[in-house]
Amino acid sequence: MRSKQRGVSFLGLIFVGGTIACVGIIAAQVVPTAVEYQAITKAVKKASMEGNTVAEIRTIFEKITPIDDIKSVKPGDLDITKQGDKVVVSFAYTKEIHLAGPGYLLLKYNGSSSK
Repeated sequence: MRSKQRGVSFLGLIFVGGTIACVGIIAAQVVPTAVEYQAITKAVKKASMEGNTVAEIRTIFEKITPIDDIKSVKPGDLDITKQGDKVVVSFAYTKEIHLAGPGYLLLKYNGSSSK
């Protein structure tokens, strides 16, 4: 009698390993953009709390950008409005990550100090 073999075949191992490698490569490119988004959100909230005028808010944000290594949003990109007695600072930007050939991953980020 032949005993049944158990386990993963070599081709199955190659497939699973390749899939994990592809997901890892994409994650390694997406994670820094998510970290930068968190830094931008934190900087926008701080600038909106400390500044009262549009110029003050942009100056505060401009001082924070080199510290947190923010490159995607400039002070001029901030949309500053007033809702009631509260200043609301919002932003929106996109990031493109090249995958392969003509394929890109498009990430759209937006946020505001009121959230």
